[in-house]
Amino acid sequence: MTPGAPALPDFFRLHAHATIGSTMEECRRLAGEGAPEGSLVWAGEQTAGRGRRGRGWASPPGNLYLSLLLRPGLPPADGAKLGFVAALAMGGALAALLPGGEARVRLKWPNDLLIDGSKTGGILLEGQPGLDGRLAWVILGIGVNVASHPADTPYRATALAAEGGPSDPGLLLAAFAARFPGCYDSFRREGFGPTRAAWMSRAAGIGQPIEVRLEQETVAGRFSTLDEEGRLWLDLADGSRRNFTAGDVFFPGLVNQRF
Repeated sequence: MTPGAPALPDFFRLHAHATIGSTMEECRRLAGEGAPEGSLVWAGEQTAGRGRRGRGWASPPGNLYLSLLLRPGLPPADGAKLGFVAALAMGGALAALLPGGEARVRLKWPNDLLIDGSKTGGILLEGQPGLDGRLAWVILGIGVNVASHPADTPYRATALAAEGGPSDPGLLLAAFAARFPGCYDSFRREGFGPTRAAWMSRAAGIGQPIEVRLEQETVAGRFSTLDEEGRLWLDLADGSRRNFTAGDVFFPGLVNQRF
């Protein structure tokens, strides 16, 4: 078991491990066995962690690694919106533990958490359609640098402890768990509108020049908005607009600001 496992709200069913290959893989196994919504796999260390597009995610001891099973019954097209729900909850948790609070935490489209402009965490989503055409389950995989951060990245990175917060990942897990059920309930009752508005109020780069890098091209423009489907919209130099459902965002005015 992971030392110092916190007591979580009744929504959650905690599965704690000192070391595991991947919390996402374990959570997928639990989902296949019919585990209930709220099952949360937490590990002190991962030996095979991964991020978006199959990229490796460095997972040394001391940071937060979790995967959360949800059964929202959504159409598959709406599943990605849960990433914004998770970002609000984890962003609020980081702000609660940091000196300076909310002013230092920003959310970066589509799935990153920043402290003072430096990457601190990321969110990965996986979903499985059911026979009725709706999502049978969604897994939110979340990794946050708490005690340490990688030094050999092509972007600025930081950790909660390096910014004046605690070095105990259990404290961050508890702060996230205290906020997530309310964010999730709001999304399910009221739709994406309030989640979108809250995310926009904390977003990095709104109104600023950014680049979106895709597999085959890089598109530059001004970050206009996040729409009702969770897509990023760019205002382009020729006066046209373009939206994106995925991509790597760069802030070209800042050095080493690829996240």
